[in-house]
Amino acid sequence: MKILVIEDDTEAASYLAKGLKESGYEVDIADDGRQGLVQAISQPYDVLVVDRMLPGMDGLSIVEAVRAAGMDTKVIFLSAMAEVGDRVEGLRAGGDDYLPKPFAFSELLARIEALLRRPAEQAAETALHVGDLTMDLLTHTVKRAGDAIELQPREFRLLEYLMRHAGQVVTRTMLLENVWDYHFDPQTNVIDVHISRLRRKIDRGFEKPLLHTVRGAGYCLRAHD
Repeated sequence: MKILVIEDDTEAASYLAKGLKESGYEVDIADDGRQGLVQAISQPYDVLVVDRMLPGMDGLSIVEAVRAAGMDTKVIFLSAMAEVGDRVEGLRAGGDDYLPKPFAFSELLARIEALLRRPAEQAAETALHVGDLTMDLLTHTVKRAGDAIELQPREFRLLEYLMRHAGQVVTRTMLLENVWDYHFDPQTNVIDVHISRLRRKIDRGFEKPLLHTVRGAGYCLRAHD
């Protein structure tokens, strides 16, 4: 496991590096914010230990830049800026943990170990698939068997919800709450109308339908056998 300590206090950095090395970690030190960012982005580290107040570039800016680069390296802030607002800023900038100075090395070590036990975040889902029906969540396009299907915004939201719950019976109440943001029954046929339109668009011309009505229960989108 490799750790980068970005700390301009030479004595504190040496103390951290010594303790972490004795605990079995490989350790690099950067005493300047800009240099720390270069190292953090160009080399593979498991954890960054970052001070807030640094020459060249402050710790918040370093972490924001690391996150903007798409890196999910674990980050713990180690700073004398210890007010609640300071800690909130650090976490919102992309930090995973925040330990105020002065600190006990044993606590820092325990926090690093806890961060390393956390599973990496899964990549954001960008596409949904049900049989030969595909939805691209980035471009907001839908295709079935390679043919483009034009949907209105509400139809897209309805289909997205059904696809995310493929194979499950989705009730009218679930659709009202999650697609229309209604927490009451408006006593209209709005769902029936949209389901009918959606069914025509995704199933017309295909031998086996994907969108099914489950009498007395709701609707189900499922791939044919």
